[in-house]
Amino acid sequence: MDVSNKNSNCSREHSFPVTLRYRSILCLCLFCLFVAGCHNAGRSPSEIKLILIDQNWVDKEYQRRLNEQLAEFTRKSGIRVEVLPAPETAVDQLATWRRLLESGAKVPDVYGIDVIWPAILADNLIDLKPYIPAEEINMQFPELVSNGIVNGRLVSLPSNLNEGVLFYRVDLLRKYGYPAPPRTWQELEAMAKRIQAGERARGNKDFWGFVWQGAPSEALTCNALEWQASEGGGTILDENGRVTVNNPATIRAWQRAARWVGSISPPAVIAFKEWDALNIWQAGQAAFMRGWTGTYRAVKAPDSPTKDRSDIAPLPSGAAGTASVIGGDGYGASRHSLHPREAAMLVRFLGSRAEQLRRSANVNEAPTVTELYADPAVLAANPQYPLVLKVFRTGAVFRPSRQAGMMYPDVSRAYFEAVYAVLSGKKPASKAASDLEGELRQMLKTIPGNPNARAYGDASAAQN
Repeated sequence: MDVSNKNSNCSREHSFPVTLRYRSILCLCLFCLFVAGCHNAGRSPSEIKLILIDQNWVDKEYQRRLNEQLAEFTRKSGIRVEVLPAPETAVDQLATWRRLLESGAKVPDVYGIDVIWPAILADNLIDLKPYIPAEEINMQFPELVSNGIVNGRLVSLPSNLNEGVLFYRVDLLRKYGYPAPPRTWQELEAMAKRIQAGERARGNKDFWGFVWQGAPSEALTCNALEWQASEGGGTILDENGRVTVNNPATIRAWQRAARWVGSISPPAVIAFKEWDALNIWQAGQAAFMRGWTGTYRAVKAPDSPTKDRSDIAPLPSGAAGTASVIGGDGYGASRHSLHPREAAMLVRFLGSRAEQLRRSANVNEAPTVTELYADPAVLAANPQYPLVLKVFRTGAVFRPSRQAGMMYPDVSRAYFEAVYAVLSGKKPASKAASDLEGELRQMLKTIPGNPNARAYGDASAAQN
């Protein structure tokens, strides 16, 4: 089954170079929204406009569920919702969001917010606390709520959770005598090597032990951060914004991953994004895959060729334990909206317990309301949720978007380019880490317009 055009609601691709094709889409989208703003400046509060992320206009089932959800909001509130078009990729989405918000556009009223965007967009989003009862906010995972708070203001309310996990072939582990998936990276290497050799000896010359996302993109930032955090190498920037990437644990983690390329992973893995790895997985051509919990339902769908042969486990541990990068989305309301109360009502609805309960029945999104992980009906429909909760409790790692603020795209790009240089053999890991440290220190000290530039500079200077 070719899944390259299906929507899995997994963490979106964040490769930051913008192609000509997507510049055209971006310009068209901005033009349409500008015109909409001109014609809707005096519109009634009975109609608000929402712009989503991770849209799939081809998937009729996705559209049906979305329309049902928004129709329910209209039925309860009397407020109609129009969904506006958005660019396809996350880099173009973020650029569009910033252009609209920073220009003071009156529409959209509500924006979909990726987990790494709150600090980037915060200045142009309202504080949701006055509009949403504290008891409803407190139903959510506190770590996710904290991620949406910038300078004391709740600018994004979580609506779904995504995590990095290990997909494994149940049948192949049984076939080769393994009672459980690998617990450590060393075990993963050994198991992947043996299964790969065995399957190739049986005639499957294109079989690989482990597939993952190695293209220079945000997906590689997620993978590499899991490798290094599991070894005790930190999260690129620490809680105080200090650059911490250049250390022996990080260097060892990068070296290990480079060893996989062409051995247990295809040489082309350094060009893989999410769908590339998933297509190989769905074709039955790999023993293990790093993926997202949001992909679970696609893999287990009735028409999936691996539905009876796949399961998920926590990512393997390193010297410091297991590490899983957190993804997911929330919603925020524009501070330029002419109808902030109505916009906040929609945000509250989309992140509510009732809506997350409803979505848990038929969408591949894990909830952010903690009590739903103990709901028998939810667990019956989602047997993967206990593992999702375990991974979150024991290995959650957040990318340093809060510390980097508006500069996070630059920080992530510098990071994944450094890792890519190691994976592609262009630089030794030690030199790549050292060069990255210098680049990030300089970047965080000197980029104009960053309100935290002085703090970053002081923190960097303290390391010298």
